[in-house]
Parts: sequence; C-alpha cells; structure tokens
Amino acid sequence: MGTGERRGARTGWRPAPWPALATALAVLVASCVIFLTTTSRAAADPIGDCTASKGAVVAVDFGPFGGQVERGCDATPTTGYDLLHEAGFTTAGTQHDGPGFICRIGRGSGTQYPTPDQESCVLTPPATAYWSYWVASPGQDEWRYSQYGAMDRKPKDGDVDAWVYGGTDIGGGTGKPAFSPDDVRAGGTGTPDPGGTPTGAPGEVDLTAAATWLKGRLTDGERIVDDGAETPNLLLTTETAYALAATEGKSAALDKVTAFLAAHADDYAYPSGGDQAPDATAAARLALLAEITEADPHAFGGHDLVGDLTKNVCEAGPESGEPTPGCTAKGDFRNAGYADGQAWSVLALLRAGATVPAAAVDRLTQLQCGDGGITSILIRPGEYCDGDPATTGLVALVLHKAGGHEDAVTKARAYLTKSQREDGAFPGYTGATTGSVYATAYAAQALRALGDTAHADAAVGWLSRQQLDGGGFGFEEGATEPAVYPTPSAVLAGAGTSLVTLTTKKAEPTEPPTSQPPTTPGTPPGTTPGTPPPYDGPDLEKGVAYLTSAANLKQGQYYTAGPGTSRADFGLTIDGAFALAATGLNNAKLRGIVDFLDREGKDGEGRTVNDWTGIGTPHAAGGSLGKTALLAEAVGRDPRDFAGHDLIAGLDKAVCVKPSTAPDRSCAAKGAYTYAPSVFAQSLAVIAHVRAGGNAEEPIAYLESLQQDSGAWPSLIPAGNDSDIDSTAIAAMAIDLAGGDRADQAVDKALTWIASEQLPDGGFPGAAGNSVNSAALAVQGLSLDAEKYADEIADARKFLASQQNDDGGFRVAKEGQDGSDLRASTQAVGGTTGISFGTLTRSLTGTSPQPTPSPSGSAPQIVTPGGDVGGSGAIGDGGDGGGAMASTGVQAGALAAVTLLLVGAGWCTVAVARRRAQNGTGR
Repeated sequence: MGTGERRGARTGWRPAPWPALATALAVLVASCVIFLTTTSRAAADPIGDCTASKGAVVAVDFGPFGGQVERGCDATPTTGYDLLHEAGFTTAGTQHDGPGFICRIGRGSGTQYPTPDQESCVLTPPATAYWSYWVASPGQDEWRYSQYGAMDRKPKDGDVDAWVYGGTDIGGGTGKPAFSPDDVRAGGTGTPDPGGTPTGAPGEVDLTAAATWLKGRLTDGERIVDDGAETPNLLLTTETAYALAATEGKSAALDKVTAFLAAHADDYAYPSGGDQAPDATAAARLALLAEITEADPHAFGGHDLVGDLTKNVCEAGPESGEPTPGCTAKGDFRNAGYADGQAWSVLALLRAGATVPAAAVDRLTQLQCGDGGITSILIRPGEYCDGDPATTGLVALVLHKAGGHEDAVTKARAYLTKSQREDGAFPGYTGATTGSVYATAYAAQALRALGDTAHADAAVGWLSRQQLDGGGFGFEEGATEPAVYPTPSAVLAGAGTSLVTLTTKKAEPTEPPTSQPPTTPGTPPGTTPGTPPPYDGPDLEKGVAYLTSAANLKQGQYYTAGPGTSRADFGLTIDGAFALAATGLNNAKLRGIVDFLDREGKDGEGRTVNDWTGIGTPHAAGGSLGKTALLAEAVGRDPRDFAGHDLIAGLDKAVCVKPSTAPDRSCAAKGAYTYAPSVFAQSLAVIAHVRAGGNAEEPIAYLESLQQDSGAWPSLIPAGNDSDIDSTAIAAMAIDLAGGDRADQAVDKALTWIASEQLPDGGFPGAAGNSVNSAALAVQGLSLDAEKYADEIADARKFLASQQNDDGGFRVAKEGQDGSDLRASTQAVGGTTGISFGTLTRSLTGTSPQPTPSPSGSAPQIVTPGGDVGGSGAIGDGGDGGGAMASTGVQAGALAAVTLLLVGAGWCTVAVARRRAQNGTGR
C-alpha cells in the first residue's frame, strides 16, 4: 500500500524515492523532548591504513561552510555510518528521525555543520539543503547517489564515499561532488588495477548433464511449467530451447520444444492481439530461436517477427507530448521494457539480415554508465545509471556484432574485467558480495567474443564449480537447489557460444554474444482479455506470517534503523496494520497494533504516536494525522477520540489558508495540509478527512490541481516535473472517494496513465527500479476499475508473486538485493488485495484487548534472509524504489520517500526511479 513507503536512493527526488527525506521533512517530533543524538569521534584510522584494495575512504566537502574537502579511512569498513566515525568525523541526527538521518557533520572536535542557526535539525531538512550521500566502487570514475542510508550501506574494500551539502534532484543528476572518486581514493589517485587475470581454477561445465536435467524439467517434453502453475512459462521454455541447441544441435527434443513455441507465439509475443504491436522481447527471442534452428523468422508461428519488430521502433518518447505506449525514448522497440529486450531485438534483426534502425542501436549506447557498465533499465538521458555485468555482457555482444560502436564496447569490456572477482565470478549487481551464475555466464560469453579468453575461462571455471549434482545450476554461489532460469545461460557460456553465433547448423562457438537475461511473460496463455484469470498472486498467508513474526513485530510495533535502536517507526507500524486489515488473516495482531497506538503505547525512547503526528504542536503533520486517523476509521475506532486526541479536528486545523514564507516550510499552498511535502501525504489526509465527514473541499481542490495533463501526479509538494506511479495511485483513490463527474474524469486519466506504464513482466517502474511497492499500489489504483484493467491487475499480481521470498516477505525491487524488506512487504501484502484506502474496513469484533507494552531499552533485530540485521529495508520508490537521502544516512530512498514518509512514517531512503536498485526505509 503506499502509505509511507517511498524510499529510494534519493539523490533527489524521484518519481517515488525519498523516504529518509520525507520522513524528516514531513514530520517534526512534536514535543522535542528527545534531544539530538550526537556521535563522538572515534580514534580515526590513519589514511595510510587504506589502499586501493583494502579499507574504504570517505570524503566530506565542507566547502559550503568555508572549509575544504576532508577525507578519512576505515581499514575494516562495516557500514557507511561507521565509516564516517572511524574516519574521524562526528554526526548528529534530527529530533524526529534520530541519529540515522544525518543532519550535521563535523571533523574531530570541531564545529558540526550546518550550525543550529542554519538548520534546527528538528524535522527533516529540505531537499534543497541537506547532506547528500554518494558512493563509488573500485574502478568507477563517477559518483552515484547512494541507494542506501549510511546505516544500511555496507562499503567494501576499495570503495569511496562522499558527503556533500546542498540539494539534489530526484535521480541524482544534480548535486554531485565537485571532485572525482579518484581525487580522494587511498593514495590520492587511482583506481585499483583491474588488469590482473583471475586466479580461479579452470574447469568445464558438464553440458550433457545440464541438458539432461533441463529435458527432465520439460512437461510432455515440450514446455516448462513452474512448480504449482498450470500454464507454461514460455520464457523459460525458450531458454531451454537455446540450451538444447547449444548442447545437442538439431534434435528431436529441440524440434518438439520449438514446435510448441511456434504454436504459442500468439500467447507469448502477441498478448494484445496479432494486429497490435508485439511484446518486443518475446518476439525477438522467438525470432532468434527461428534463426538458430534454421527456421524462417519471417514466418514463425504465423507471424513475420522480423517485420513486426522493424515497424514498431519508437519514433519519439514522452518528450514529444504525444507518447506512444511502450516507448520511453526514440529508438526503443515498443514494449521492450528493459535493455535486454532492446538488445535481443537489435540482434534478431541483425541475424535476419534486416536493416536495423540506427536509433535502435544508438539507444543501447545511451544506456552505458560513466564506468562502462550498462544499466538494465531503458533510462532516459540524465537519469540515474548503474550497470550490471549481465546486461553489460549482453549489450557488449550485440554492439560488437552491430559494429561502429567500438568505444562503447571497449568501455564495457573494461568494466567487466574490473568487476570480475579473483575466483572468476561476477556479482549480479553493484554492491553484491556473492557470485551470480547468470551474470557470470553472460559476462563469460561477452569476454570470449571480445578476445579475453583468460577472463572467460576463469568465469567458466567458476561456473563449473557451481554446477549441482543433477546437472542444473542455482542462482548464486552456494545454492543447493537448481533452477531452470540460470541453467541455460551457464550452458551457453560452457559451450563457448552465445545467441550471436548459436546455430544448429554447426556448433562453432567462435564469437559468443550473451544469452538472455530474465524477462517475465505477460498475460498467461489462454487468458481472455477483461476476464481475471484464476488468482495467481502472492501467498498472502505467508506474507502475513512474515509481517507478524516475532522477529519483525514486537508488542504491537515495528522497529527500523539498525541493531540496538529502540525507536519505533510509527508510520511503518500503521503500514503493517493496513496490510493486516486488508487481508483479515490475523485480526488479533491487528488489534495489538491498534491498541498500542490508541492507548499511547511508548517505544524505547518514550515516544508515542502523538510525537510522530505532532498533534497539538506547531509542527503537526497533516499526512501523519491523516494516516493515523485512516487506521482508526478502517478498524471501527473513532478518529475523533484516538490516542487521546481528536484527529479530525487536527486535520481541520492543518488545512493551510495560504502558502507560508521562508523560513517557515509548513504550508506549500492554500488547501495543502501542514508539513505534507508529498502527494502521498496530501492524499492520505484527504481520504481520512472525507471518510470522517470533515470539510476537505479545499484540500481536494488542491490535490486535483496537481494532476498533470498526462493523468499522472508528481511525487512532491510543491510539484516537480516527475510523474509517479505511487502518488498517482493514491491520489486516484482520494479523488475517487471524493466523487463527482470531475473526479471520475480525473480518475479515468490517472488509471489510463498507470496502465500505460506497466512493464512487460507485469511490474511498474519506481524509485528502486522494477518496484514491488509501485506494483502493489498500481493494483490498488487499477482496482478502482477492476473490470477494465483485469489483465493488468493479474499481471501485476503475478509479478508480485515472483518477488515473494520463501520466508513470506518481499524484495524491494526485481533487480534489487536479495532478502525480504519489511516495508516493501507491508505494501505488497495490502496492495495485492486491490482494496482502496478509501474503502478499507476490518472489524475487530471478536478479538481480545491487548496489553499496552511498556517501554523497552532495546529494539528487536529484524533479520532478513540474504540481508543484514536491522532495518525494515528500503523501498525506492519510492518507489517505487534505492538511495537514501543521500546524505542523510537514511536509506537511499529518503527524498522520494520523504514524500511518502511524511505521509506514512518516517522513511529513510530514496531510491533511484526506474532503476533496478533497491531498499530504503519506508514512508
């Protein structure tokens, strides 16, 4: 649900990022009884203790305060927060958010900046003046906005961090350090030498065993069907065909699989109908299969795949004013969605001997980041760029095949060699510490094609050690369970071939491009448009079990931040309550949360929900008041007498009569709610106000005025230029509740825009990339017209199911780090139901009163598989969402999350929108 979950890498404000910022921005600790936590300086590690390959360095630019750039070292880095202190710096947080949101930084025993007369550090600082957080990995020559807050980021040896005071935009395109990473690296220069050949032992992939295992996974020898599913997984079926072609050449087994795919070309590549633009990724993959098996891609499954791809290249993007659905920029193949789909489409045309539009090939070069890596998202110019080895390998192969882009290929090759570990493995994404099978396979294919035989051999040697007894491969090193998805890519790498050269005519693995990254099919075969298929979404019972587990829920409240904190995140607590109310699967736990809040239960710092809302103080936050009142309304409590206060009267008083003037940031405009810096906050307050029968006429009018011509809403207030899924969905729910002809038109435009943003795999772009948070909110928004958007809702639910982990929790984003994120999980569980916040109702009749918990000196640690002890994770998105307000120390989604945070609950991260990033802290 998008109640407070936007987090992301805020480097700025993104379509949905900013938790940390939002958190602080939006809410002020009403009583201010809590004083700022200031950390004392640790004995700094001498800068000489760090080298290009040992320890991490942090630089702080005190230039805005008349100082200079100071740097320090941590020889054994643990977190970005500890790096600052081990390097000899001191920090202070805000009264509202605690020490995790870095508001001041000082050197040694010197003055901390900004000084109290410059910034009170009571609420979150504005996005135009705060400490932003930037990071660079070994070998990177450009800064990128951190997708995590300082307490959540785990620097590695050779990393460099930077803190800069000022402002940033949503995508981290502005506000970067004036110095380069190389300027402050250990030793004063330089990047660690990436040129050494990996020392991992050689080895060979057992191709026969892998092929045997894959054939054993085929149903009726013709298709892959996921466990528990009834319909075929056509993407994995295609992958399996590629692997059979690489291991067996022309064979009866391959012919049977190919015939099945040809018979289901409509289901896979033409989900909208044969007369509509195809799913470019699926069409390209089928065309490649035809070319590999010596069939005709101009007549495969009853379609001219090559012709359909050629005539569906985008002539312009949204900047044209009349965007074509499925186009993010000129040169995109319609509905490609990701860089891999674009690359496969280019490759399919190249292999068919067709003329490839120059703009389509150039589009691939536009996805290259400053360090040579290539991002998996079809970003627009100026957007956040973070490459990964798998995408870089694939695109490098295609550009090498296309010719004319050797500079880009050379940079990609350098990026790959720098990214490779000594044992030959490649990580799946920036910051990953484990080797990824598919990333290593794609990188190996590219390096072999580009002549880096030693590096390719080392990668294949590592792959050989990951092959399991049955012949299959798991996703990452140490995996014990094989999976279909990573196995074909490992097979192609092991066979010394790739989709560029693979053919059944002759097995000559001379010039290997890479195989394909994952892409989830859209509408399942056999689905009739407009008719929801059988429920194929997340396991809500498992999701609720995760949310209410002893590790996550303590006496009716959630904790965030890091180990040892006793500060409750009231916004996240309410998010969890919304999720439980939407499902009705654990009303006892729901009542426990509600009783804790209603009875003014205190956290370990003695704070109650009233300290979070600021009710009765000059800093009452309209979004927080609305969120709390909405929970009371949803469960049948009286919002006019909840937690000892009349929340509706508080909302009445929080309606701004005019804009405030600096330095007062309380009112953005007439009709805005006080200290509600996001559309999400405004919308929640409107919903609560309307449900209680209050006078919300002016707040509704102000919210309506923020809608863009496209139908979307921005994430922030005052409005920026971004268009955000999360904000549009929650605003649509608010306007729908208000009702009226004008409202109906506004909601229709909003839902049309949301549907147009859906990615081919059913997900939606958010600050963290292909965002769980944004997909969940999109389901809620589109469910306002469930009949019309039945197919989109079904695909989004399938996407959410694909992001659910074994423990019941959810990832932040498809391309994000592994492990479950508490905040993303609350949104996914509640949003999957499709219930609007405007109508959410859950009776607590039959439940028993819960005891009010007493303050505790320590908070329970939240442990997520594959993650770290401590936080609630980050969203970015908020969105959709990855980087905390880069300087706040909060997770990366701070800024965007601010928007939600405010609304929902103090978040700590700002995620980079449209990027496969991840994590933050919530709204």
